[in-house]
Amino acid sequence: MKKVKINRSRCSLLRLICRSILKPMGWKTRIVPIESARYVLIGAPHTSNWDFVIGYMVMTSIGLNFNWVGKHTLFRGPLGILMKWLGGIPVNRNISSNFVEQVISYFRQYDELIVAIAPEGTRKRTERWKSGFYYIALEAGIPVVLGFLDYATKTGGLGAVVNPSGDVHKDLEIMRNFYAGVRAKYPEKFGEVTISPRTVSP
Repeated sequence: MKKVKINRSRCSLLRLICRSILKPMGWKTRIVPIESARYVLIGAPHTSNWDFVIGYMVMTSIGLNFNWVGKHTLFRGPLGILMKWLGGIPVNRNISSNFVEQVISYFRQYDELIVAIAPEGTRKRTERWKSGFYYIALEAGIPVVLGFLDYATKTGGLGAVVNPSGDVHKDLEIMRNFYAGVRAKYPEKFGEVTISPRTVSP
């Protein structure tokens, strides 16, 4: 496998900018030790457009060089150039096949790769998370890291590491217990931490 090419100057500049913005806003960061250089990073809760902005700044400020999955419509025109520069990977969620396989193929190519996914898939309340993040991690043999934004304490970062066992109920229970202590910007929009059936689009 090969290493991801990292633009060190870009990463250092963004990290400095993000830290300078977060501090006056009152946001703090928290991390846990992560042994793997490849993992799926969950972005949750996702109840506001601000979650992406603040979440991106939090993860960048703690030094993560990560990619994130977004709707393909975000990558059109000049905006698309910026989104890709910021680490975005366009995904057409209307195409149910190949998403999991495509992301797994990225992990098989690189020995250093972090892909952030918002499993809720929308800012609206959902009854369950999309399953893609879990099966990407399970089939690629990599951890799921629980990224979070807690608006009650203005704390964000990396909260826990889950190594998928194949026992979906057991693994989701760990995630459910963790996010039970995290307050979303709009709590009424943060739904149940469970995943949809394997056949449903991730």
